[in-house]
Amino acid sequence: MLHEPSSHEALCGIPWNEERVLSAIRTVIADAGRAYDPSGAWPLHPLDAGEADDDWGGVSHGVYLGAAGTLWALHRLVAHGPFETSLDLPAAGAGLYEHYLARCHAPDEPMPSLWVGEAGVLLVAETLAPGSGRAELLADAVRRNARNETLELLWGAAGTMLAAREMHRRTGEERWAEIWGESASELLSEWRFDEAFGCRLWMQVINKRASQGLGVAHGFAGNILALLDGLHLLPPAERDEVVVHATRTALATAVVDNGRANWPVAAGLPLEGHQQTRTQWCHGAPGIVSSLAALPSDPELDAILVAGGELTWQAGPLAKGAGLCHGSAGNGYAFLALYARTGDEIWLARARSFAMHALAQLDGQRELHGPRFGLWTGDIGTVLYAWQCIGGDPALPALSVW
Repeated sequence: MLHEPSSHEALCGIPWNEERVLSAIRTVIADAGRAYDPSGAWPLHPLDAGEADDDWGGVSHGVYLGAAGTLWALHRLVAHGPFETSLDLPAAGAGLYEHYLARCHAPDEPMPSLWVGEAGVLLVAETLAPGSGRAELLADAVRRNARNETLELLWGAAGTMLAAREMHRRTGEERWAEIWGESASELLSEWRFDEAFGCRLWMQVINKRASQGLGVAHGFAGNILALLDGLHLLPPAERDEVVVHATRTALATAVVDNGRANWPVAAGLPLEGHQQTRTQWCHGAPGIVSSLAALPSDPELDAILVAGGELTWQAGPLAKGAGLCHGSAGNGYAFLALYARTGDEIWLARARSFAMHALAQLDGQRELHGPRFGLWTGDIGTVLYAWQCIGGDPALPALSVW
């Protein structure tokens, strides 16, 4: 069984409606403006309690589910769409890092992570309030994170590499390419051939547990996403190695059946049981497809990515909710990625079907629990995905686009 049926639900079948998308975005933006707190954040939603550390004091300033991610999404929508916000985004960005530091009191804070630590906060501050003097602090955070033993996206070097690459894009300064390269060298040195699987894998150590993760949030696919983002910064021979071995690993670890494909949470784990059969962005086919779709075309890889998209479609939207990390909207990015890779309109149609379903789920969640603030778990991530479905944009928020 390639997916867990109880984790999914049937599509609601609501036709694509661009006006419905625009209305939902305006509602979420207005709610965010009303609920913004003087602490420089939004209150954590009850459904995010399991995601957050008990010491966070009911708020977060990070990218994943905190203020940095929400502010970035508001900026993205206002800058690129017909939307307005009551918030002074440059002012909020200018004070974001100080608000983050004021909340830090755990022994491991501030941590240099992109999504739950200071690197992401600093990058968003530079995005909303350019020239705020945070670049040196960001460079230091990326360097400190180069040897992070998690070897993954949320806490590890792969995430902070994305921050360095974004600063290189914006400034053209060679030092950012050098900083990116330092982390890339460390990451590549830990990508080792495993005889049992016949491919290269990373060994992540997270909370003292070791595993060869495959997904985008905590494994192989997330590391490849970061390496592909700056692939041209590597020497030609290393570029070719990344492409060849990423393709081999994707093929070697896939479980394929009848034109569908999925990947277990980690290499060597059986693809069975509710905890291992994941079909969501963070673990499983949707995230792996959306992360690896930037690899050069290869007949076998093309087929396996399409098979992952077929599984995502046949499994249906996720029953647990609408959001990005482990919700229906996040799964839809696999369809947008395949649309960009293949040009086949069926993938855009499927992405839009998931968008309309996710908006219906969002309505139901808001009736029960009220607005949920946070980019990768909350409302604004869902409507941002729906916005991207208008033009078919596959860029992953606060990962492949900043």
